[in-house]
Amino acid sequence: MRILSITDDTWQRAEGAAPAPADQLLLTPAQWREVGATWPTHLAVGLLVGNDDDVQTLGFSLAPFVTIALQFPRWTDGRAYSQARLLRRRLRYTGELRAVGDVVVDVALPLARTGFDAAVLRHGESREAALRALRFFDGLLPAGNPFYQGDAQEPRPLFARGHR
Repeated sequence: MRILSITDDTWQRAEGAAPAPADQLLLTPAQWREVGATWPTHLAVGLLVGNDDDVQTLGFSLAPFVTIALQFPRWTDGRAYSQARLLRRRLRYTGELRAVGDVVVDVALPLARTGFDAAVLRHGESREAALRALRFFDGLLPAGNPFYQGDAQEPRPLFARGHR
């Protein structure tokens, strides 16, 4: 998983109800409904989903989006974890999932386990500490996917994978 600081993130939030096309813009579902039909296919576009949006009822294809940014208004609000899992497992979204908002070091491992590819840390969080958190269990558990319960990458529990 990629860990980014706010200053490293090249994606920008689109402004206005019908934003003008530009490369690497994050559009809300409402903005995409306004401009999606005429959006130039050569421009990278992302979707910015609020944590109270139902990703299963967006009403449009996710194929145009290079990235989907799921918002964490508070690091203790876990609804974006559920959205990520739904996007990966049920909706079969294969593009980048990124966590944005109040993203802290302590959530790096749960983000990776629920299908996120990138996290944009809130101001003041250490990128190095987040990378250490991702490697915390390396070497302590079986190779591959070591988690007993399974996760977004490997949904089968450990016993169903043939590990003893």
